[in-house]
Amino acid sequence: MGWLEGNALLALGAAALWGVGDFSGGMGVKTAGGGLGAALRVVVLSHLTSFSVLLAVAWARGDAFPQGQALAWGLAAGIAGGLALCAFYMALSRGAMGAASAISGVLAAAVPAVVAIVADGAPGWRKGVGFVVAGAAIWMIAAGDKAREQTSTAWLAIAAGAGFGVYFVALKYAGAAGIVWPMATARMGSITTCGVILLGLRGANSAGTVRISRQVLGWVLATALFDTTGNLTFIAATRAGRLDVAAVLASLYPASTILLAAWRMKERPTRRQGWGMAAAGVAVVLIAG
Repeated sequence: MGWLEGNALLALGAAALWGVGDFSGGMGVKTAGGGLGAALRVVVLSHLTSFSVLLAVAWARGDAFPQGQALAWGLAAGIAGGLALCAFYMALSRGAMGAASAISGVLAAAVPAVVAIVADGAPGWRKGVGFVVAGAAIWMIAAGDKAREQTSTAWLAIAAGAGFGVYFVALKYAGAAGIVWPMATARMGSITTCGVILLGLRGANSAGTVRISRQVLGWVLATALFDTTGNLTFIAATRAGRLDVAAVLASLYPASTILLAAWRMKERPTRRQGWGMAAAGVAVVLIAG
């Protein structure tokens, strides 16, 4: 692949897959009625689906169940990721795909970048400039909507971005146990956390009206497929190189969400989003070069 290889290529693959998974998850929550109850159900159903497949794969491969810190990091990743996805899907279901993706994408890149710099040292001026350009690209790509979003939606996106950042870091350290089990243990954490919250809402009659139709299940399956493969690809990226490179490039996921929305929902990207995608190309050259 020439200059584009190793963890940079894997991270870009994760970004593309995550973008499709996010679009599917947002559409699933919206079709199910929106709100926290719908988001929790979509997350639980999609993660149960992927966990079943991951468990079968791990059993077939004969992989040993992780112990100690690797297990703890995997569960922590699942808890942070599950809560972040609920917040993110709720924001997306409100029609705020642009602003929500922008805010969450920048924070998701910033948290692991800071952790990697503290742990591994500065990445060099070229990659540093690339990180700045990538942050600007993420914002321009995803923040193309002119409409002002509600404050509550913005806070959901902030919570999602911070959660995704913690998720990236935890998944990196859980990756010491391989690729399949870290993802499976993360699913254990997210299913348990979101399931307990959902039961609490149902007990308090606060889950709202949720419609789990055949169409919703279709979105759930699509979410499980693309989100899980994206996560596995991201774990491989963190094992192949620096966490900050993998996280920043993977955080370009709003690009594929916007492109898919343009194709599926006939929403033409704005000029600002076009410039953002061009800046993303420059960022990739700087970071991966």
